Amino acid sequence: MLVLSRKKGESIWIGDDIEIIISEVKGDQVKIGIRAPKHIDIVRGELRNAISQSNTEAVVKNIDLLKNKLK
Repeated sequence: MLVLSRKKGESIWIGDDIEIIISEVKGDQVKIGIRAPKHIDIVRGELRNAISQSNTEAVVKNIDLLKNKLK
C-alpha cells in the first residue's frame, strides 16, 4: 500500500486517467473528488463490503434450497 500526505487542493494521479483531489480537510474527515472515465466504477468501501456480504448470503441460501430439494 502506498501512503501519501496531501494538502487541500493537491491531487494524486492513478495512471493517466484517474485523478484524486483533496477538496477539504476538517478534523478527522477528508473530502475527496475523483475524476475518472465513466466506464470505471467508483464505490465506497463499506458499500462494496455490504454487497459482497449480501451476495455471499444469497449463495448460501440457494445452496441450502438445492440441498433440501435433492433430499
